[in-house]
Amino acid sequence: MKVTKAELQQQLEEVEQAVAEALSIAEQQGASAAECSISQSSGISVGTRMGEVETVEFNQDGALGISVYRDHQKGSASTTDLSSQAIAAAVKKACEIARHTSPDPYNGLADKELMAEDYPDLDLCHPGDQSADHAIEQALKCERHALQLDSRIVNSDGAQYGSHTGFKVYGNSHGFLGGYLQSRHNLSCVLIAEQDGKMQRDMSYSVARKTQDLASAEAIAEQAADETLSRLGARKIDTAKVPVIFRADIASSLFGHLISAISGGNLYRKSSFLLNALGETVLPEWLTITEKPHIKGGLASSPFDNEGLATHQRDIVTNGVLQTYLLTSYAARKLNRQPTGHAGGIHNWRLSHGDQSLAQLCRQMGTGLLVTELMGQGVNLVNGDYSRGAAGFWVENGEIQYPVEEITIAGNLKDMLRNMVAIGADVDKRHALHTGSVLLDELRIAGV
Repeated sequence: MKVTKAELQQQLEEVEQAVAEALSIAEQQGASAAECSISQSSGISVGTRMGEVETVEFNQDGALGISVYRDHQKGSASTTDLSSQAIAAAVKKACEIARHTSPDPYNGLADKELMAEDYPDLDLCHPGDQSADHAIEQALKCERHALQLDSRIVNSDGAQYGSHTGFKVYGNSHGFLGGYLQSRHNLSCVLIAEQDGKMQRDMSYSVARKTQDLASAEAIAEQAADETLSRLGARKIDTAKVPVIFRADIASSLFGHLISAISGGNLYRKSSFLLNALGETVLPEWLTITEKPHIKGGLASSPFDNEGLATHQRDIVTNGVLQTYLLTSYAARKLNRQPTGHAGGIHNWRLSHGDQSLAQLCRQMGTGLLVTELMGQGVNLVNGDYSRGAAGFWVENGEIQYPVEEITIAGNLKDMLRNMVAIGADVDKRHALHTGSVLLDELRIAGV
């Protein structure tokens, strides 16, 4: 079973008609402005555990959401039923809600001149085989291969395979109406190993727009096994201040805090450690972050944001200096700035980095901690204080010595971001933000 792009395009066009109908009804109801969107996804998810099929789920999600404005009063409603009667009822309900809400002078659509025009086809949709047989085969192949790799692998939290296709449509009363197709496929495996009566758990996964770009079931199984087995024999370590490497697969979390700190909602609420940081040095001088929304097939590519604003390539940080905040139209009005096309998130951040492998970064570090897992949410975005549970590997003389667990790492995000020593070439490409492993000069490690 494989849905075709032609079939998806027909569905998208039908939804575009529904969006146009909703906007027309909103105008007839006396709304001064309106916007309407739908993000629809359909596909299959399969889970296996210990070599047996545990779940098979077919799903189709997506509701049409309508927001109407009566001057600065806003009302919103949604419906999964796209019949004319249901759409009319949803619009009517949104208009009723708007009459009872308090006016907010910052409410409203983004400016008309900022809407996307002649936006590119970014090649984001590549339907895969969504039959139950194929999905089950992929998950079972991955997990069964993993379970026979080593006798110390004694249990499994399962393998998961998913294949989904869909589209996004957005329109507003400025006359903007746009949509694009998209797909996403994933395969993962979680294993449990035991040695000397103690167990460890770890995983591996792959995600892609095209099924042929997924890592093979065998490769994911073998990486999951390697990750899990490498954690056996984990020890506690003494409390110390040492250099720390965030391995590439978790290093993106560091920059996730940067994203939060420069996002409009936190800025206008004054709940960010980077208030008034525009034009200031927030990262090392050797580091530049560029956003590239129009990469063909990119996991976070988008021709326009959730408000219909055109997306553009731009430097977020140039030679360590913050160039822009991330602003929706609402946040931009609150801060007396222009929106930046980030309603809905970031678009393909690419970080400058060196040519060192992870092994070379470890040699550069000498003695310290390689972090491969983070736990807990001990981050204060207001002042940047950072404290999280961690696990990983102790490194001495540039070589990994043994796995460690039950430790806490602590510092301040302002210092952590400014005092990065290097970023490796081992870039993890499974996220909206591509980064290699990050070497920090020093953090506090709380152990035994």
